[in-house]
Amino acid sequence: MRVLICAVGLAILAGCVSPSDLKANSPTTKAVTKKSPREYALCVFPQWQDARSEATISETQNGYRLVIAAMNLTDELLEVSKAEAGSSVVFYQRVPWMPGVGRSAIEGAVKSCL
Repeated sequence: MRVLICAVGLAILAGCVSPSDLKANSPTTKAVTKKSPREYALCVFPQWQDARSEATISETQNGYRLVIAAMNLTDELLEVSKAEAGSSVVFYQRVPWMPGVGRSAIEGAVKSCL
């Protein structure tokens, strides 16, 4: 019950959190892979959907953006962009220390698809 009350309080204090707001923080994971942006994004996205059905994917000018958001709060953001020998991967989380639904599967997908 306390966890629920703390989570609701944190959500109220946080207000709306956009992907741009998340990018103002340090990334949780920053890596490079030999896979193309498309290959990497298509590896991660189905796993994210299994963990959280509200996961979305969109194509950007240089790659892909995967987002998990609920109630005007962006929880997870993964940006995959073309790099010299594959892709650059940058993963942001709204509250990395807080456990959440599917969080371990989401983080696991980011790392396992590298």
